[in-house]
Parts: sequence; C-alpha cells; structure tokens
Amino acid sequence: MRYLFVLFLFITSLYSQIIKDVTNIVGIRTNQLVGYGLVVGLSGSGDKSQFTMQSLKNLLSNALIKTPTTAIKSKNIAAVMVTAELPPFARQGDKITISVSAIGDSKSIDHGQLILTQLKGVDGKIYALAQGRVTATDGNPTTGFISEGASIENELDFSLAHEKELTFSLIKSSAKDAFLIETKINKRFGKKLASAVDTRTIHVKKPDDISTVNFLSIIQNIKIHTDIKKKIIIDRRRETIIAGGNITIGPVTLARDSFTLRIKQTGINDTPGVDIGDDVKIGNNATEVNINNALINSKNEPTVSDLMRAMKIMKLPIEDIIESIEMLKDLNAIDVELEIRG
Repeated sequence: MRYLFVLFLFITSLYSQIIKDVTNIVGIRTNQLVGYGLVVGLSGSGDKSQFTMQSLKNLLSNALIKTPTTAIKSKNIAAVMVTAELPPFARQGDKITISVSAIGDSKSIDHGQLILTQLKGVDGKIYALAQGRVTATDGNPTTGFISEGASIENELDFSLAHEKELTFSLIKSSAKDAFLIETKINKRFGKKLASAVDTRTIHVKKPDDISTVNFLSIIQNIKIHTDIKKKIIIDRRRETIIAGGNITIGPVTLARDSFTLRIKQTGINDTPGVDIGDDVKIGNNATEVNINNALINSKNEPTVSDLMRAMKIMKLPIEDIIESIEMLKDLNAIDVELEIRG
C-alpha cells in the first residue's frame, strides 16, 4: 500500500520567478518542419495504398530502376508524414528529434527504417534531412519518433548581434506583470530602457556599452514576483517530463513502497534538501550523491530538477517519478501548473 505524510505546506498566490519563466522574446521561436517519406523494412505490417506504391516506384526510378506500379506488392513499406521543430539559432549539422506518423493503412511502423526525407518550412525551403530507425509510441504503433533523426542543412537568417531593441511578450497577458517587468528592468540598469506598450508587450532598448547576449542574459535572470505559475509538462505517452531548473520543492514527506522522499523544513540549524531513501541526499551544502558511482551536487534549495536526477540515479521507473510529481502538486509542495499529455 502506498501512503504519504505531510510535514509542512506553504500556499501563496505569488510565485518567485525570473523574467525568462514568464516571457518569450519576439523573433526568437521554433519553426515547424514537415516532410513526406517512406518507412521500409517492416515485417508485413506496411500499407497497400496506391500512393505508397507510386512513391516507391518514383524512388526506384531515381535509382534508374524501372518497374510498373502493379508489379510492386510489398507489405514491408509505409508512407509517412515526418514533422519536427527547428530550434532558434540552429546551425548546420545540429541534430533534432523527429516525429513519424503513418498516413496509409499500415498496422505498425515500429523498427522500420525511414528513408532519407526532406523536411521543409512553410516557405518551401529545405531546412533538414531525416533518416533513421523508427521507435513506435507506446499504445500507438502507427506513430513514432527518431531521436536526433534529422540533421540541419540550412539555417534561418537571424542574428541577435546587431539588435538595438528587444521585445518581450508575456506568456499570459497581465497589465500588472507588464508594468512590474518594466519597473524591474529600469531599476536594474538605473535608467529608462524598458517600456510596456500594452498588457503583454515590453520593448527594451539595449545600451551601447553591452553585448546583446549579455544584455539578454541579465534581463532574463531578473527576479520577479508574479501571478503566473511555472509549468511542468508530463507526457505519459512518451514517458517524458519537462520542467524548469528552478522549481523549488516545499517541505514534505512522501513514503511509497519502493522509496521514501523527505523534503526537510528549513530552520535556524537546518539545511534544506532532498533525502530519498537512506543513501540519496541533495542539499544546500554541496552534499554528494553517490549511487553506483554516479555523483550529483547541489548548492541551492532542492528543486524538481534535483529530485528527478536523484530518482533517475536510483533507476526508479518513470511512472514512479511522474506519480511523485503529481502527488507533490496535490500537496502544494510545488507551486506549478501541471500539463498532462497522452
């Protein structure tokens, strides 16, 4: 039986964050890529659609092999759509993960080999080339992914180096937060640089004596107290957790069949930290974690990132990690917005 104990909970309507957590930079974003391709090497689980056979015929024609479409009766190929996100400032040779989805009547594309596929942007230009072995998604064998399955071939023509002004866009519209960010930036630099033009947009002029990258780094790490919660994304289908590195965990104890998690309350003589079982400790005084020769050090208050790293070192199942985060959220030990996918 699983059970838990709560030592201390702290609830507040304000969340201590940095500007990076609650804003995006206008002009710096991901771009969607898409392509059409073929997955081969399937063990009889491919599709028999006419466009798949035609695609294979065209592929063979490019290799100077001529054959009529009616002569192709293979069940080991599948037509797929390939999608990916081109990160900002991606450079030639960078690798990105791609998603692969069957568009015919294929029963499974698992372990099939995606043949070289062009990935294009909305402008019709080729930005990446994809190829590799497909790993199907749990529960849906007609969709899958290839980790680092595409390489960047062309870059977007955008540079920060010569920008004289940056525009920040709040993730959620708020006049209060827009004014707060404007005030914090101007106070940090001691002059009027930031101007909130509406409830979501803040224009910031760059001083001449500082580089754009350094200027951006300073602004993004300015601390603010805002009503906007931080977010943790849990994708059950892909068994993935995405969380910021500075989401702290309040004091709580959670005991389960396979482990006990203790977040200690901070007192005069106490050190905040994460204590999992008898061997794993992450705390304020650079406590060393040593399990199977794996080391983790942390000098700050315990965070969700620290917790996940410690749990991975213990080789706990991903479902245990996901359920533990959900419990911490239910107990208000972490002040975040949980987005559950899959």
